[in-house]
Amino acid sequence: MEMPYQLEVLWCRTFQSVLKIGNYFMGYRMPKYLEGPGKIRELGAFLKKKGINDVLVVTGSGMVRRGQVQPMLDGFERSGIRYTLQTFDTTDPTSDDVELGYKTYKENGCKSIVAIGGGSRIDCAKGIAAKAVHPRKTVAQLQGLLKVHWPIPPFVAIPTTAGAGSETTVAAVITDSATHRKAAINDPFLIPKYAVLDPELTVGLPPFTTATTGMDALAHAVEAYTNKTYNTKLENRLAKEAVKLIHDNILKAFEDGSDLEARQNMQRGAFYAGRAFTRGCVGYVHAIGHTLGGLYGVAHGLAMAVLLPHVMREFGASAHKRLAELADVCGIGGANEAEKANAFIRWIEETNKKMGLPDKFDVVQDKDIDQMITWAKKEANPLYPVPVIWVRKDFRRLIESIRK
Repeated sequence: MEMPYQLEVLWCRTFQSVLKIGNYFMGYRMPKYLEGPGKIRELGAFLKKKGINDVLVVTGSGMVRRGQVQPMLDGFERSGIRYTLQTFDTTDPTSDDVELGYKTYKENGCKSIVAIGGGSRIDCAKGIAAKAVHPRKTVAQLQGLLKVHWPIPPFVAIPTTAGAGSETTVAAVITDSATHRKAAINDPFLIPKYAVLDPELTVGLPPFTTATTGMDALAHAVEAYTNKTYNTKLENRLAKEAVKLIHDNILKAFEDGSDLEARQNMQRGAFYAGRAFTRGCVGYVHAIGHTLGGLYGVAHGLAMAVLLPHVMREFGASAHKRLAELADVCGIGGANEAEKANAFIRWIEETNKKMGLPDKFDVVQDKDIDQMITWAKKEANPLYPVPVIWVRKDFRRLIESIRK
């Protein structure tokens, strides 16, 4: 039975106030990173200087077939770094993937991990790293808040999209292979030690992937900035810088995939957004989006693109001030905060439309809505410091609004 609304709000806000204090002891940091075209080829020499050998490389089988990983592997060989390749075909990482990756890590005597790919590959590698320090625990036992609590092996993240920001976050979202429920392992020990931001790796992305991953990064920045409680000046600054970078570059990257400057700016935007939500948290956009991915296989970035304007509009006046500030950063005008906030939301919708993305989904089935609400509410409350606390009826109204 659901608790009364005022009690739910009190519980959530009290939890968040306590966690705000705890956040000062969490050890948040940004990975050291290499940035620029061709930096992937220099990684082997860089790691050798850091004393990193015996690497498990986690990537997608398609990337290996297309030769995208080979320049890095060639650099490893030149530098005398031993590596074992573990590839995956799944769209989103599953608990079975993590178990397989950990088995490969252990059997080959690996002592460090390099993940190259989109957020899914990096999240999978984080799950493997968590298993490396907790070999007797299942993925389900590691999911939740602060359950790793031990330094993971040296970890390098190389994003090949500009979206998830997993190369700088505390989170690894893994789908349970049995139940299809998506849930995150959240722990500051999962923040990669190093990251490589090489825009050449994103040049070959299809326009649809450029669009959806870019909107994923935007959702990270917008949710982090509109959230209450956890942010410091650093998270607020990074979120605004990320929104500005994405606003100015996402259509350029979508329309001309070979524009290296736009690609680099999108990578930096995703990186900043990832660091912003690492402490600031995401919100109901992600909580509901994870249910769409888990139940129906909806691409995460697509779910973010569709849900972001709906959720921000549903928050109403409570989000106007912060959305208006983001509008100011982007040069989006209005006579007052409400006008600026609504203009910013319309910009998101117009950008989606220009990139051919839908505004609703036709996959949501009546029989699944109660399960979606349960999962989304469990993920979000009391952890996410959203502008307005929602209960079941609010989640239901939002889910109904995104159905075709």
